[in-house]
Amino acid sequence: MNLYSIYMEACFNLWKEPGKAIAVQTQFYTDTFKLWHNSTLDLYTNEKSDPIIKPDNADRRFRNPEWDSNLFFRHIKQSYLLASRCMMETAEAVNDLDEKSRKRLQFFTRQIIDSLSPTNFVYTNPTVMRETIDTHGNNLIKGMQNYLRDLQQGNGELKINMTDKKAFKPGKNIATTSGKVIYQNDLHQLIQYSATTTKVYKRPLLIIPPWINKYYILDLQPNNSMIKWLVDQGHTVFVISWINPNKDLADKNFEHYMSEGLLDALDQIENVCNINEVNALGYCLGGTLLAAGLAYMAVKQDKRIKAATFLTTLIDFSEPGDLGVFIDEQQVSKLEEQMEKEGFLDGKSMSSAFNMLRSNDLIWSFYINNYLMGKDPMAFDLLYWNSDNTRLPAAMQSFYLRNMYVANKLKDPGGIKLHDVAIDIRNINTPSYFISTSDDHITPWKSTYDGAKLLSGPVKFVLGGSGHIAGIVNPPVDNKHGYRTNKTLSKRKKLPANPQTWLEGTEQYGGSWWLNWQDWINDSDNRKVNARKPGKRLYEELQDAPGCYVFM
Repeated sequence: MNLYSIYMEACFNLWKEPGKAIAVQTQFYTDTFKLWHNSTLDLYTNEKSDPIIKPDNADRRFRNPEWDSNLFFRHIKQSYLLASRCMMETAEAVNDLDEKSRKRLQFFTRQIIDSLSPTNFVYTNPTVMRETIDTHGNNLIKGMQNYLRDLQQGNGELKINMTDKKAFKPGKNIATTSGKVIYQNDLHQLIQYSATTTKVYKRPLLIIPPWINKYYILDLQPNNSMIKWLVDQGHTVFVISWINPNKDLADKNFEHYMSEGLLDALDQIENVCNINEVNALGYCLGGTLLAAGLAYMAVKQDKRIKAATFLTTLIDFSEPGDLGVFIDEQQVSKLEEQMEKEGFLDGKSMSSAFNMLRSNDLIWSFYINNYLMGKDPMAFDLLYWNSDNTRLPAAMQSFYLRNMYVANKLKDPGGIKLHDVAIDIRNINTPSYFISTSDDHITPWKSTYDGAKLLSGPVKFVLGGSGHIAGIVNPPVDNKHGYRTNKTLSKRKKLPANPQTWLEGTEQYGGSWWLNWQDWINDSDNRKVNARKPGKRLYEELQDAPGCYVFM
């Protein structure tokens, strides 16, 4: 990614058309003069002038009261905010760039702005200054120890610890829902969970998680485990636990994840439960696989999946969000060169990109806590999962990036072939439920909506609150975030063409979208049968959940 050329082109553009940049600069100097004037008056009158600029309400960096009560820190904060606004508005004033370059310019300008925040430095962060005084500088000594530890653990590359990794262990205090691994192949273990009700829904539920991290994002702890909640509602739940591949699996492609993952799991469920109808749920990349698999199954006249659920899933990659700034022909070619040597893409690379999408929350807050405050990170199950990333097979990752992100072929009829079968998303007639989240930077909700429109069957679209993970892992007991849905469309097959039109017709509901989904699935099929035991008699019970693949 040649950022140098982008910034040079931006500078040349501003030189040719300086009007907007001059206006931005003029406003900056005017406001800066006002700030110095106010600060001087405050110094001599011992009063507090009204702020020239305020941080965004969602900005948590300046919560310490001293940012407002102390003249020095008040001035530093407002100077930074004025400079930040000037930099962003200058970047936004550049017109003569292609859309991807404009987004990169703005994205990396934001990264620079975030890195220069006064909260990231000892002498300009009141919280750090107070801690340094109170501990006689021991916080900085401990912070340096933390820094060296993280550098050593990253083999020379700084990998900031976000949580206490010793606090959690799958099967002990996360991923604890009772079940058995009933089957495994080279790519996955299939887990069947033990029923907690005497009667269960006739259709089993298969969950296809993404394979960028481990599967247990939907089975963290009992109070926020979606898998446990589903079992308690009477679902016979199966989940695919993907392997963490090494170079021996370098040739595994996207179509192998479909045939040896999704389709193979359906075969096993059919044998175990003696039923050829299943409900399926795919999360993020798992949802993209589910959509591709459904299109493939439509060609093969395979109708075993009767209802499909897509969690924050992209099918149309026209607007892939901030993650798109990292992906183009040049970047994919470089990744392919790297993967050709190793046979896989290290999960750390993807993790770093995801963290940059929310750098203040996922990078700089931990930099301050660990290295400036000298504190150890707290135990947080979601961040433990976030750091438990996996490698990605070279062939699969290359196919996925080129065909989905770069060429955006999945949305096109016959754009992609899987096992020599041309697929078309429009052939999917399965009733489907799409849940996206309003603050998702990885799969923006309007982009997931564009993909949902492609399906031919009835589609229910729901917009949850919060982001890519917190908006999905939203148990009813927490009563947080809420969701929006358009009841007037519940009996119609087609979503409006414009997502804004859909949004204007929605109502806000409190609590968890899980309850809304349960009503939807119950409308689809509410037949009950006697509870099933994991594996029945057809398979030897291999291991207790969560199995061994999750530890690789």
